Amino acid sequence: MDPQDQEGFRDYVDARWSTLLRLANLLTGGDRHEAEDLVQIALMKALGRWRHIEDPDGYVRKVMYRQQISRWRLRRPHREVTFAAPPEGHGVADGTSDADLRITVRQALARLTPRQRTMLVLRYFEDLSETEVASALGCSVGTVRSTTHRSLARLRGLAPELAAPAPAAATTLSSDVPKGART
Repeated sequence: MDPQDQEGFRDYVDARWSTLLRLANLLTGGDRHEAEDLVQIALMKALGRWRHIEDPDGYVRKVMYRQQISRWRLRRPHREVTFAAPPEGHGVADGTSDADLRITVRQALARLTPRQRTMLVLRYFEDLSETEVASALGCSVGTVRSTTHRSLARLRGLAPELAAPAPAAATTLSSDVPKGART
């Protein structure tokens, strides 16, 4: 590898490390050490082909997705770790409710299977279409749809407090519309 390629790779890693680590953290269910390992493995694989890579972000992310799939395929079944339920009335108006929501989401994601977590991260965090997820994971679109559906159902079951009630403003506005004007 020539010095110019090395410099380009270093610049890429410096610029994208935190973004890649955040994605890996979601893919691994919040395990920081596994997330760091996942990013490092993806970057090592990218380093070997750096000169030929046209889209570094796409390449590294695809390596991360596939590496994570390999991890959960090889892993033996394990017992889930359960967490205590949050106390009643845990929402506070001082800004901690956002932190509580992040903690709740992270705990619920950690309790999903790696496959379910990967599907949700790709569909909703990475905002990939069903076709793109199927291509990235090497499965059919139907598998993506069914797994995403089951994953969301399980996530709602694990953290019912994430289900947001219908906004009161929307119901008030719809009741103010005259009957003949509704479509």
